[in-house]
Amino acid sequence: MTPERLNDDLLLPAIMHGASLQWISSPIPGVKRRPFYRVGGEQARATSLVCYVPGSHFSAHQHSGGEEFLVIEGVFEDENGRYPTGTYVRNPPGSGHTPGASKGCMIFVRLRQFHVDDRKQLVTRINVQGDQLLFENPHEKVWIQSVQSNLRIKILNPRGLELLVLDGTLVGEDFLLQPLSWMRLPSGMTFEAEAGVDGARLWLKDAAPTLGF
Repeated sequence: MTPERLNDDLLLPAIMHGASLQWISSPIPGVKRRPFYRVGGEQARATSLVCYVPGSHFSAHQHSGGEEFLVIEGVFEDENGRYPTGTYVRNPPGSGHTPGASKGCMIFVRLRQFHVDDRKQLVTRINVQGDQLLFENPHEKVWIQSVQSNLRIKILNPRGLELLVLDGTLVGEDFLLQPLSWMRLPSGMTFEAEAGVDGARLWLKDAAPTLGF
């Protein structure tokens, strides 16, 4: 059963290692989750990995507090198009769709965490290499950042920071992050780490926590 509260104290740092978590079945056959952060039941404010087995689909629904996701594996589909691996999508509050995956997929998704004034819809592909700004407005910044082998990365954090490791490893003073590791840091806590021998590539978000609406 998916917990209704997980890492819900936004004033504390949180780390979850997505690759080692057990998949939890959702009420929809063929759709499974690895939750990182959650507040609520089926209509939750949540951050998770979600897996669609081939041929599965989720029920039609609206995004009362917005939805953003990054396709990690496979091809995500809805009535608006097909989104292959490496596609970043923002569906603002009030939008809706019927998602699925005819051949299966895995996505990293954040639900009901948009700022109340954010109404921009976005579909973009991440670059194969290098840094890339994905989205920015007065309330948040989302980007991809690469760290070369054995180099250190330091990110100041005035609003709140969240990251997902896409490739490689990062070693901090008291943590080791590997592919699909997720971290959230409260405002004021600087992120510092060193990349492993293969470097690292990260999805990052700089934003104050949103309590949903």
